[in-house]
Amino acid sequence: MMALDAKQTGMKVIILDPTPNCPAGQVADEQIVAPYADTKAIEKLADKADVLTYEFENVDLNALEDVQDRVYLPQGTNLLYTTKNRLREKNFLRQAGVKTAPFMAVHTSAELKDAVKKIGYPAVLKTSEGGYDGHGQEVLRNKDDLDKCAPILATGDCILEGWVPFNRECSVMVGRNEDGEITAFPVSENIHHDEILHLSIVPARISSELQQKAQKIAVQIAQAINLRGILGVEMFVTDDGEIYINELAPRPHNSGHYSIEACNFSQFAIHNRAICNWPLPQVELLKPVVMVNVLGQHVNGVRQQIQKKADWHFHDYGKAEVRHNRKMGHVTILTDDIEATLAEIDNTGIWGA
Repeated sequence: MMALDAKQTGMKVIILDPTPNCPAGQVADEQIVAPYADTKAIEKLADKADVLTYEFENVDLNALEDVQDRVYLPQGTNLLYTTKNRLREKNFLRQAGVKTAPFMAVHTSAELKDAVKKIGYPAVLKTSEGGYDGHGQEVLRNKDDLDKCAPILATGDCILEGWVPFNRECSVMVGRNEDGEITAFPVSENIHHDEILHLSIVPARISSELQQKAQKIAVQIAQAINLRGILGVEMFVTDDGEIYINELAPRPHNSGHYSIEACNFSQFAIHNRAICNWPLPQVELLKPVVMVNVLGQHVNGVRQQIQKKADWHFHDYGKAEVRHNRKMGHVTILTDDIEATLAEIDNTGIWGA
């Protein structure tokens, strides 16, 4: 989707991905097929490019640092260095003056027990690096759950986070260019199934005051980290109107996919403009919207809806292998009635109860 936007504006696109004919490779001008940590391949990419960007956290940091002197890397490496590690990320967020759940570094079972005594139950043990969509973490509701933590502790550095009693999970995409211009997207309300994003509702069903507060916090974080490009700011909203920052995504984010149809500029357009230091517009929501993810088990059901839903925007990522719980695409539905659209999605029976 980033490549498609770049092509629309006349840019040439070269991507590096280990999978031949991957989704981005299908629409790019050229693909270098190599592992993300292949320094020689990244050097080749850098030599061919005017601007180098990354779109997920598991890029090899050392490889990027090695090519900084041979290509323009607007995002730099500090953003990736900070967000690749949950402990560094949480410390940065505290320094930036925003609220997070209580947290402690954990390396051993003894340290875990000590951290639980201080933070209390429920809590979440996570690997400091890696993991996504619920992988690499364990929810601890009582002391019996401590026995489940050995595999996570065995991976190395971990972090124990206290549980935030949230009312809503939300996110804000924010973009910033080299000149310091910033634009914030509307607040997305995110609903997860089995730790995987199920759907996003925009605007979030929270007060306008809380929406403005969430956007202000996202801008505050973007400025603190000297952002170049797009950043996803995931947050918890509590019943008493407090906002706690959960995680940062240094890239376009699943919860921002709605913006392709629902905003005057998509998150991908803002990222591409920002890393090229083009002027940034103020993002506007053109119409309320619901975005629902299509996982492997939903593909057949969604394809059957193409002949039935004239007003649904269907996105298929072109991944070769369909797997259970693998994100294969999404559907965007512009609407004048959010609740009716949520009922319409449920009534298809594709996404279960």
